[in-house]
Amino acid sequence: MTNSPPRSLITRLGIPPTLAWGYLGLLLFMIGDGVESGYLSPYLIDQGISESRVALLFTVYGIAAGIAAWLSGVLSDLWGPRRVMWTGLGIWGAFQLLFLLVAIPLTSYPLLMLAYGLRGLGYPLFAYGFLVWIANVTPRVRLGTAMGWFWFAFTGGLPTLGSLVAGGLIPHIGAYATLWAALVLVVAGGLIALLLVRDDHGARRPRGAGEGPVATLLGSVTILWRNPRVGAGSVVRVINTASQFGFFVIMPIHFTRTVGFSLTQWLHLLSAMFATNIFANLLFGVVGDRFGWRRTIAWFGGAGCTLSTLLLFYVPDAAGANFPLALLVAAFYGATLAGYVPLSALVPTLEPKHQGQALAALNLGAGASTFVGPAVVAAFVGPLGVEGVVWIFAGMYAVSCVLAPFLKLPDEPGTADVRGVAAQRGDAPEDTAAGAASAPA
Repeated sequence: MTNSPPRSLITRLGIPPTLAWGYLGLLLFMIGDGVESGYLSPYLIDQGISESRVALLFTVYGIAAGIAAWLSGVLSDLWGPRRVMWTGLGIWGAFQLLFLLVAIPLTSYPLLMLAYGLRGLGYPLFAYGFLVWIANVTPRVRLGTAMGWFWFAFTGGLPTLGSLVAGGLIPHIGAYATLWAALVLVVAGGLIALLLVRDDHGARRPRGAGEGPVATLLGSVTILWRNPRVGAGSVVRVINTASQFGFFVIMPIHFTRTVGFSLTQWLHLLSAMFATNIFANLLFGVVGDRFGWRRTIAWFGGAGCTLSTLLLFYVPDAAGANFPLALLVAAFYGATLAGYVPLSALVPTLEPKHQGQALAALNLGAGASTFVGPAVVAAFVGPLGVEGVVWIFAGMYAVSCVLAPFLKLPDEPGTADVRGVAAQRGDAPEDTAAGAASAPA
């Protein structure tokens, strides 16, 4: 019996050693991308852009991000993840420069729309390109943990640490200069990931890619009605974070101008909200495996978010600028967003023969939430106010409670048996749950 050499700390943590620099680069990139999330909306309003126009600007950004999230997997299949990540970094940097050097100084709304809207293509191509890279490199038995670290870096940067960076820099260098600092962080993170990672899986198409990119692209859409359960899962994924992106538009204004918090206090609330979310992601991955994926989504996600969304508005509205109380409801909201974690394990299991297409459909839902939320704000904040928009989001979460019971697993009565498929892949049936803790909120 031979003794195997001791594994490095990185390996024991579940991080693929060849991609370790990529995780650090992703964290820095997403910190830079998240710097603006807590204050860009009021900053643009202070520059003379109306609230409805700012909401429309965020909506266009979200549409671009949704398209990029959908395309990232197909382009990684065609080009390789490294080239997709270079493309995302280049888009982000180029259009941020246009945004900072021309659009903001001129206060030109068409240029703001062009620069900021197209910049939305950048971060999904970079981040989700790296996600594909992780999937290509990591052994199946450690893939869930590796994905968990991906989402830890992703959500740790956007918006958690990004908001903290903004809160620390704005009082000293101002809001505009802080946007330049965001560019520096994004470029530094991108270059660390792309220049220091030496793994060659990023330079070629994923092994075993059986379908061409066009077929995969079309299949990731047609699966929404070929398998209505996947379609329902994609809708639930849209609902999951729609309020988050909508609140980025209206809550900074509401908390600072109506409730009475300072901008720094609001940024600290935002950081606490998503710091809680990061650890709740891991918690609800475990809860989902033991309590049941659908029940976790329905009760902790749907019902929990219905309640927490309303509390996030009504508690500060009634109590005023009471920071400890606002901190509690913000943390509760962040935690309940993580109740949807099992979707990442559930949706691909709903279509075991086309798991890649099912994941693409789920990414499409994730990307769509980035513009559905601001679109709800743009359409309804005028006639209904902030309170009405909050009730719309709460109603959407209630709908997800109703949809969750229809997401039956293939090994449940009346559906195909997944165990045979798992056995053919060399997996135990329980392996389908391994990714539950690795999903984003």
